[in-house]
Amino acid sequence: MMGYGGNGSFFLGGGLMGLAWLLIVAGVVVLTIWVVQAIVRRSGPGVQAAPTDPLTALQLRLARGEITLDEYESVRARMGR
Repeated sequence: MMGYGGNGSFFLGGGLMGLAWLLIVAGVVVLTIWVVQAIVRRSGPGVQAAPTDPLTALQLRLARGEITLDEYESVRARMGR
């Protein structure tokens, strides 16, 4: 009859070896999930191309608070719009 340590060990080479393999596999799975999430977060919807229309760029700068309303109106008047 084979028991817990003979030739018929219960999980991939014995109790502690089986636990070690289980921890290694779980670690690889967790690491893979972490890397994929980091890549997805980096290339998510927050990355946007710069607007090509000058008026749109000006409106975005006003909305972000980079320029004041007076500066916006002054630049817009100089643009002729």
